[in-house]
Amino acid sequence: MKKVFVSGCYDIVHAGHLQFFEEAKALGDYLIVSFASEDVLWHHKKRKPSIPDEHKKALLENFRMVDKVYVGQCHKLGLDFEEDFLAERPDILAVTEDDQYAEIKKELCKQIGAQYVVLPKTPPRFAPVSTTMLVNRIKAPNSVPLRVDFAGGWLDVPRHAKEGSYIVNCAITPFVSLAEWPYEKRAGLGGSGAWAMLEGRDPVQSELNLGVGWQDPAVIAETGLCVWRSGLSPVLDVKSTGDFLNGKMAIYYTGESHDTPAVADNLRDYNRIAQSSIIARTGVLDRDINVLAAGVALYYSVQLDEGMSPLPEIEHSLCRKYLGGGHGGYALYLFPSQDARDAAVNACEQMLAVEPYCKTLF
Repeated sequence: MKKVFVSGCYDIVHAGHLQFFEEAKALGDYLIVSFASEDVLWHHKKRKPSIPDEHKKALLENFRMVDKVYVGQCHKLGLDFEEDFLAERPDILAVTEDDQYAEIKKELCKQIGAQYVVLPKTPPRFAPVSTTMLVNRIKAPNSVPLRVDFAGGWLDVPRHAKEGSYIVNCAITPFVSLAEWPYEKRAGLGGSGAWAMLEGRDPVQSELNLGVGWQDPAVIAETGLCVWRSGLSPVLDVKSTGDFLNGKMAIYYTGESHDTPAVADNLRDYNRIAQSSIIARTGVLDRDINVLAAGVALYYSVQLDEGMSPLPEIEHSLCRKYLGGGHGGYALYLFPSQDARDAAVNACEQMLAVEPYCKTLF
């Protein structure tokens, strides 16, 4: 009887593990699976397993291709299974191509004359996942806010970052979820970052992979009225509840979708964008909507110079600008009072009232 031995954490067992077990079993007649104990996992990775050891052992023992299961108790890094391996004296130690401990495992195999076999990656039967991806999926929120950006946009894109400048934005209600999305999509409100967060993906990395910046997932996760330092990654400079904006914000849908990645490297005046961010930051610090509006208005002038179509003038509005990458989607309008905002919303069906959102600690 040819015995095959495999080891791992198998913290949340998924279809990829089952495929690996089947391919390992095909190398012989008898498959032995070992997983690192809770004590070992804590010792090396400073985290607890998602499934208690006895439950994980029972689960693995009932897979049709698994013949025996050990709970690895050895504290040697990469060799938590050493004692059981030497006792079983298997013919083969099967590993994946990304085995981090190949050399010490090969030495262990030499002690008993076992083969060290690397299983080539085969096309997965399902979309590949990892334990980390599954944990993130479980922890993903059911709903999140979107955001409006006031000034400093594009300075969160690492290649366009500008020292001494800022990105000013605010989380808004109503919320969105995978099932309910009360806004137009592809419309400049940070929807792609929100969608990644709802799916349990890394939202910052997801945005950076698109070639755009990190401001959307940063403020959606942080919430509130925020000022961020321009740079390679989110660094919070100032945070406010944004309550002085209650009843004074509305968004206007232009009727055109927009594509932020497509315009990420357009020619634009980054010096004036940086100046707009400094003015808007002062508005946040002073809780002064008129100063904040001055920063928004300056940013809008940059958007017009970039070639965006002029936005309609709305009676009593303090300022306006395209949200996100612009050239379509939603535009932001600020008003001096709730009465002025509500009158504008009632008069224009393309306009929607939004409010600042800041999560509470309790």
